[in-house]
Formats: sequence, structure tokens, C-alpha cells
Amino acid sequence: MRCHKAATTRLFLLLALSCVLLIPLALQSEPVRVRHVEGLVHGFLVLRTLDGKTLAEGDLTELCDGDVVTNRLVFHFKDGSLHDETAVFSQSHNFRLLKDHLVQKGPAFEQALDSSIDTSKQEVTIRYTDKDGKEQVATEHVDLPPDLANGIVPTLLKNIGSNKSLTKVSMIATTPKPRLVNLTISPTGEEQFSIGNSSHKATRYEVKVEIGGLTGWIAHVMGKIPPPTHIWILGGDAPAFVKSEGPLFMNGPVWRIELASPTWSQAAAENVKTQSDKQ
Repeated sequence: MRCHKAATTRLFLLLALSCVLLIPLALQSEPVRVRHVEGLVHGFLVLRTLDGKTLAEGDLTELCDGDVVTNRLVFHFKDGSLHDETAVFSQSHNFRLLKDHLVQKGPAFEQALDSSIDTSKQEVTIRYTDKDGKEQVATEHVDLPPDLANGIVPTLLKNIGSNKSLTKVSMIATTPKPRLVNLTISPTGEEQFSIGNSSHKATRYEVKVEIGGLTGWIAHVMGKIPPPTHIWILGGDAPAFVKSEGPLFMNGPVWRIELASPTWSQAAAENVKTQSDKQ
């Protein structure tokens, strides 16, 4: 009788655990309020391994038309690979993603990918190459929440503020099947950096991926949860991205993105010296 009760109890607990695992992760997230309006930007970036090897050079551009901003980040890799993401979002009261288009191809990536998100249609379209080398196209209807963060995470971080201990937003992860996941964002302290003789402090944020339900539990057990991404943001009246360390794709290596420093040709330097001598 005791054995029967013990077995029944274990079965009940197992069923309860299964039900918990099958329940999707509660989002408990909300759009980020606009504190700093985006505008006209053109920045230069460099992508490196953590040991300092340069892999790609990047361009970040941002154009504004009323309350609608178009942000594009392109990395051209030395091996010919390409990472090209364009995010269109509105910045009226809260940041809201309108469209996102991501292209990743070349030997730097495990799988060629071309994904598009259209929040007005509540659709995600993914073009990818399967293991047999055949191109696949799939369009799925997904209930996309208003706090979707694809392509705009650094923008959101500039507006969250270091005094908020935890922020949750949503993201579409492609594996290649689209899946809605959570990003949990938390500040982990300030770190000092210098530009010439000038010292500055940046807030370091940790961005973790949370996958709900049974899929998330299995991914955790199998070690398939991607490592957290760390992003450094300069605070103050004009917050700015400083650097990040994290994967560019699911199960990808951790890479570092930093602002690039311009180098001038010898001819340009000699021209400046000539002009100076004439004066």
C-alpha cells in the first residue's frame, strides 16, 4: 500500500512537472519608453574574436523620417561572409519594431539565412539552406508582441537606464524555425575606459535569452542555451554604444564588436603637413 502511494505521488509530481514545462514562458515584458530620440547616424565598427583577431568591418547607419527610424548594420567579413540587418522602428512614446530584415551568409555562419519580420502583418518569413543544400522558404503567422527587439537592442539599452534592475523584451529567434523568446536585460556594474587622456565610465548590461516551455528545458539540459551577450553603454545626456561581446547567431561563437578608429593614408598626412607649412 505504501509503495503504491509512493508510486502514485511520484507519478503525480512527474505529471505536474510536465505540465509546468509545457506552459510557455510568461513574457511579463513591455515596450521600452523613448527617453532619447534617435536621429541621423553613420558609425564605423569592427568585429573581432575575443583574442583580438579582426574578422569583419562594419557600417552602422540610421535615418529618421518623422517618428520612423531605419537602422542598418552591415558587416563585411574577410572570408567573404556577410551580416546585413535592417530594422525599421517607430519612436513615438515607446519604441516599436515595424520591420526587420536579416541576411547572414558565407563560411562564418553555420547556415545561410534570410529572415523578414513584418509586425503589421504578424508574419515571419525565413529563407534558409537545409543540410542537403536545398533552399527552403517558410512564412508563418506569429502573434508578435509590441516589445519585439530584433535589430534594436542597443537602441533600447540607451533608453532603459542603469537604475532599472531587470527589463524583459521579446525577440524572434530563428533556428531556423521562428520562435518567440524572451531577452532579460540587467545592468551588472560600471567599467572604466579611456580615450586618449580622458577617462569615461560605461554601464555593462547582460542580455540573456530565455526559452520557455519544454523546448527551453530540453535546450538547457542539452547545453543549447546561447551564452549571454554583454553590451557596454556610455551614459549621460547622450548615451552611446561602446562595445558588445556575444554571438551573432544561435549557437555561434562569442565575438566582440567595437567602434573603429580611422586611419589616414600617408598621402593625406603629407598633404596636411604641406598645407600647414604653407601657412
